[in-house]
Amino acid sequence: MSRTAHTATAPVVFQAAALLLGYPDQDWPRRPRTVRETVAGLPGGEIRLLLSFCAEAEREDPLTLAARYVATFDRSRRRCLYLTYYTDGDTRRRGAALARIKSEYRTHGWLPPDDELPDFLPLMLEFAARVPEAGTALLTDYRAAIEVLRYALEAHRSPHAHLLQAVCRCLPGQAPASREEALRLTRTGPPTEAVGLEPLAPFPARPRSDDQGARR
Repeated sequence: MSRTAHTATAPVVFQAAALLLGYPDQDWPRRPRTVRETVAGLPGGEIRLLLSFCAEAEREDPLTLAARYVATFDRSRRRCLYLTYYTDGDTRRRGAALARIKSEYRTHGWLPPDDELPDFLPLMLEFAARVPEAGTALLTDYRAAIEVLRYALEAHRSPHAHLLQAVCRCLPGQAPASREEALRLTRTGPPTEAVGLEPLAPFPARPRSDDQGARR
């Protein structure tokens, strides 16, 4: 799979993926439609991946999508949207990693919602859309975790895999050659530090559930 970075379209891809990786609540039909209308006509394989997801999502009933979302992301540790879980697990050092990400947001004048952890992938993607240089660097620091999630979604045959594929195409550098290599890279330890375009819209808050809280 080619992952050539398209610097002009990467912020668009990041914001689109942030919107589409959010929980499909009552405003869901607007989100894939907005993304589809915004990216139509843009070049690149990552844009085709976004459109493929939108086409599939728009055919589904929102309640079915919501149930599938919970089954995909909230009931499996293999498909966690919180990236420091892959690098730090349920350990003490995860708190330091979360604080480091939050500090990076604040350094660039961005204040994410208080009711969400800073390593939530849609949050990190929105940051990369708003502050492309620093946000892309932060995503790249956690690329191994993103790739592990991508492999897991592909194995699960989830349409959300298209979104992770699109994001990975926009990240600089060499991608892990396999899931095993990506897993090895997540175990080397968290990054020591993290070093535009107007967003389509802010992504929606994700509803809380007991099993989600326990997992986090």
